[in-house]
Amino acid sequence: MTKIILTDCDGVLMDWERTFSEWMIDNSYTINQEYATSYNMAKKYSITEDEKTKIIKHFNESSRIGWLPPLRDAIKYVKKLHEEHGYVFHMITSLSRSPWAGKLRIENTERLFGKTAFEKYIFLDVGADKDDELVKYQNTNLLWVEDKLENANTGLKYGLNSVLISHQHNKMLDNKRDMIPRFTNWEKLYNSVLVEK
Repeated sequence: MTKIILTDCDGVLMDWERTFSEWMIDNSYTINQEYATSYNMAKKYSITEDEKTKIIKHFNESSRIGWLPPLRDAIKYVKKLHEEHGYVFHMITSLSRSPWAGKLRIENTERLFGKTAFEKYIFLDVGADKDDELVKYQNTNLLWVEDKLENANTGLKYGLNSVLISHQHNKMLDNKRDMIPRFTNWEKLYNSVLVEK
């Protein structure tokens, strides 16, 4: 039986936020210091929600999306889970409907993690909900790795084993209420997967 791990991409496998911030500065946007650590890009750059959506869409469809760096220690432990323990990954990411953006993301993923670790890619529109895709894995108890609490809770709703990669934007959340484990890096997540195996 195939061992599958479901993952988001940005903020889980790749450092989208850092690259986006560099790109915004390159395009003459400045950070509002009051919201410097916020994951809400409208607040962080003092722009409207509509502007935020358009700018993120533009960024996600630019060539920069094909060159995102890995997040923390993701490469080492994704490869270990795949090569040493036989896991394959299904990526579910709110990126863009553009086939070119999807192609760049696949090329970036294969460059970082190899050509066989990711068995399936599901690309949703910018900011899209993941319900329609996660429900296809309903009651499988598959591991679902996210950085956004909302999407992790959606996974719980459909009977997935949701976990979060820790970030500033999710560290202040009430973990007792949410009951979703948080991991500061992939090494800790890797060790947890092996314990539960």
